[in-house]
Amino acid sequence: MEVERENDFMKTALTIAGSDPSGGAGIQADIKTMICNGVYAMSAITALTAQNTMGVTGIMEVTPEFLGEQLDNIFTDIYPDAVKIGMVPDSALIKKTAEKLREYGVQKIVADPVMVATSGSRLIGEEAVDTLKEYLLPLATVLTPNVPEAEVLSGMEVKTEKDMLLAAEMISKSYHCAVLLKGGHQLNDANDLLYRDGSYKWFFGRRIDNPNTHGTGCTLSSAIASNLAKGYDLDKSVERAKKYISGALSAMLDLGKGSGPLNHGFQIPAD
Repeated sequence: MEVERENDFMKTALTIAGSDPSGGAGIQADIKTMICNGVYAMSAITALTAQNTMGVTGIMEVTPEFLGEQLDNIFTDIYPDAVKIGMVPDSALIKKTAEKLREYGVQKIVADPVMVATSGSRLIGEEAVDTLKEYLLPLATVLTPNVPEAEVLSGMEVKTEKDMLLAAEMISKSYHCAVLLKGGHQLNDANDLLYRDGSYKWFFGRRIDNPNTHGTGCTLSSAIASNLAKGYDLDKSVERAKKYISGALSAMLDLGKGSGPLNHGFQIPAD
């Protein structure tokens, strides 16, 4: 479907994801990140969650029809310059999301294959993972899996940086898109690997001693989408996104009894 695109004044980004009432992850983190990265933020909610820094206690999904209606209203009015996809918890919602992305010809898609929350709570069933692989991931411009997610997508264990390269290559070839495989505290000092078209590049990050990492993946993928929306290429978008997330972690916000959120607005004056 052809739609008018009139976003010359301010670039726009859309997040398709679940809601986090504690504000650290999901839609709430995405909107904060997009605003702080200079784009107009929009959202289509796939599910309501009951969660906080200690875990997820409940998920209430929207219907596929209602998700489709949200997306129709967004794409036919304020067409997004880039789309970030987070938690899409079941097969019907995944298929509806893919259908609408194809219908409206979306070109810049950052897919964060959310499967497990920082707290360890599982957010998507096995059947939905298979649907995600078949319908949604092949539409992505770039995938942003962490190590456990990369193991699911590649079918191999990832224990070393050499494993990261092999897994990223397998995922990229499987879904015909770029892959940003996040190393982080599980494997190295926040060094991420971008693989695409048979070549790769490491993005080195400094280790920040902050245990509060709730929503880190959501934030990184939303920052990448924001920079793609503004016209930066993928390398520059990743570089800028990593700089932003380092700042948000370095602010050392400490909220909640579990793994707390980042300070998304660390550059905004407090007074």
